Amino acid sequence: MKSPKIDDQQLELFAQDFFAALEPAAPAPPPQALFKAPPAAPRVVFPTPPTSTDTPLRRIQLGSHSLDYQLRRSTRRSIGFTIDDDGLRVTAPKRVTLAEIDNAIRAKQRWILTKLHERGERRALRQQKPPVQWIDGAQLPFMGGDITLRLQPAERSHCVFDGELRELAIGVVPGLSEWQLQERVRLWLQSEATRVFSERMALYAPRLGVSYSSMTLSSAGTRWGSCTVDGSIRLNWRLIHFPLALIDYVVAHELAHLREMNHSARFWATVESVYPDYDGAKAALRKRSQELPVLFID
Repeated sequence: MKSPKIDDQQLELFAQDFFAALEPAAPAPPPQALFKAPPAAPRVVFPTPPTSTDTPLRRIQLGSHSLDYQLRRSTRRSIGFTIDDDGLRVTAPKRVTLAEIDNAIRAKQRWILTKLHERGERRALRQQKPPVQWIDGAQLPFMGGDITLRLQPAERSHCVFDGELRELAIGVVPGLSEWQLQERVRLWLQSEATRVFSERMALYAPRLGVSYSSMTLSSAGTRWGSCTVDGSIRLNWRLIHFPLALIDYVVAHELAHLREMNHSARFWATVESVYPDYDGAKAALRKRSQELPVLFID
């Protein structure tokens, strides 16, 4: 039997394979980690109450956290805790010792640290948002939607809102600075807040069978309302950015405190009697507050 004939092209292929086999193998890639550590999250700073000569700050160590809080004395019977964008405030009876107050804080430290962390994250998110550009055509949040800012050269300043066009026209006089323009818009928003809040208070107070002594505006971070035992109610004017349904929730919430000065089951039942979906409103208010653009840098 004759051997199969091998041509020159086959010899060349054999030679390439032979010499390739003699070449050293490429170094193996270094082993890869099975799991990669997530990127480090930005450090969240707990909010701290502003210093005051009337209510000096106290400090307590909670684990690895040094926490400053504001202590107020009152005639209430138990120790109360309030957490908002201004940090932790503690209200305690005059007879309670400082050691007892610190022990009460430590007993609730998990809840306190969680809430402060949430507030700190919320503030960090707001600070990351670019502020509104104060130019003609800027969009401003109002009553759950946007209105358009119209800047019109004028000899005398004016501020007129067109509800159909949803435009806020501001007369810009020569030499008007940006901070003056911002204050003009802020004053208009606050006047609208007073008007709308007063209407809603007058609607919900009879439904709850309560009466209040006064209603004023507040400028707190994201503390939307407060109520005192003498019937004084404060509502955050920034609520005017939100839909009427969320304004109604805060109004009903604060008026309900005139019947229950706490957050007990009886309190929430009182709120529910005039505002059934209070849980949905609380969640929506939290979400909307994070989505608001930065209008004014206080």
